Amino acid sequence: MKNHTIFVMVMIFLATPKIFSQEEDLQLTSKDSIVKSSWVIGIGFNAVDDSGDMLNQLLDVSDEWNIVPFPSRLNIGRNFSNGMSVEAIASYNKYKSGKVVDNIVLSEDIDYYAIDTRVTYALNKIWGGSKWFDPYMGAGIGYTDANNHGRSTMNGIIGVKTWFSDRFGLDFNSTGKWAMNTEKASNHIQHAVSGLYRFNVKKGLTRKGEKKLALIQEMEKEQQRVQDSLANELRIKEEATLAQRLAKEKEKARLAAIEKARIDAENQRKQQLENSIKELGLVYFGFNSSYLNKNSKSVLGLLANLLKEKPSVHLKITSHTDSRGASDYNKWLSERRVERTKNYLMSIGISENRLVAEAFGEEQLTNECGDGVRCSAEKHRKNRRSEFEVTEY
Repeated sequence: MKNHTIFVMVMIFLATPKIFSQEEDLQLTSKDSIVKSSWVIGIGFNAVDDSGDMLNQLLDVSDEWNIVPFPSRLNIGRNFSNGMSVEAIASYNKYKSGKVVDNIVLSEDIDYYAIDTRVTYALNKIWGGSKWFDPYMGAGIGYTDANNHGRSTMNGIIGVKTWFSDRFGLDFNSTGKWAMNTEKASNHIQHAVSGLYRFNVKKGLTRKGEKKLALIQEMEKEQQRVQDSLANELRIKEEATLAQRLAKEKEKARLAAIEKARIDAENQRKQQLENSIKELGLVYFGFNSSYLNKNSKSVLGLLANLLKEKPSVHLKITSHTDSRGASDYNKWLSERRVERTKNYLMSIGISENRLVAEAFGEEQLTNECGDGVRCSAEKHRKNRRSEFEVTEY
């Protein structure tokens, strides 16, 4: 027996360094993290091509692009973890005398103002992407005063952000602006480059990092399994030796087994009871209603039959609402629902001292349908319910 114990200890000693060596090769590093969401602010320059001939002479900078020699674009926005971003942008420019605007050479300088909003999607979310190269596409609306004509616009955006760190980067983009319901206003393109600063940054793992983390966790689990298995074998052998040497310990183990069987049987009985109640289902309510319908009464009838068969069982009833409506009203409505549920059980033969009722209003939703979240009627219905919990068996 002593030789066997020494063998098991040697196996633990040999297995542990190998697992630790593999784990050291899989440490998470900064390369495995990426910015998931943040606020961003930017300042930069913009160039406007309002020549009326954008597609034929798209890069004719000298004759058709209008640029001012100072920062002329300001943006602020929010990047979300799902790849979507929303931004507000203000820009200024000046159409210079001698430039082509709407196929006409200007004879004087004309100011250009624009306020735009845009929603974009980071294409990195599709293929995993990289930490520094961040292309995107999007759309938006805005208002532009150009060539002495104000107009609302529908915008299409394509661009790429390059990040030098978690905080700083550059944004290169082009925005096509289509005038809405203004005959005298033309469509045009606005190009921009901005320096960016991110704040309130929240980071997460890249796809590669997530895979690495999963592998690390799997190795840790395997390490624990090996150690537990070897330690368990050692424990069993030691217990067997003690059992052989000490009759008292053997009897103690026998009595412990009997007690465990009794506890397991009791736990099984409790679990079967809980399963039987769950199989009956919940009591659901109509919108803005605390009245029990036919299906609800059928569920409560079956529940009452079960309680009559098991007179030692006590229940806690909890009632809930969906998130629609004021929270104070929903609290009151759930109190009405729990009272009607309790009273119906009492009316069909269940003693009041076996029932405890509590109302939660909209505090314990079963899904994502909280305030401000649009959901189907079926999802809201799932939250309008009474539930049952065994408090005494």
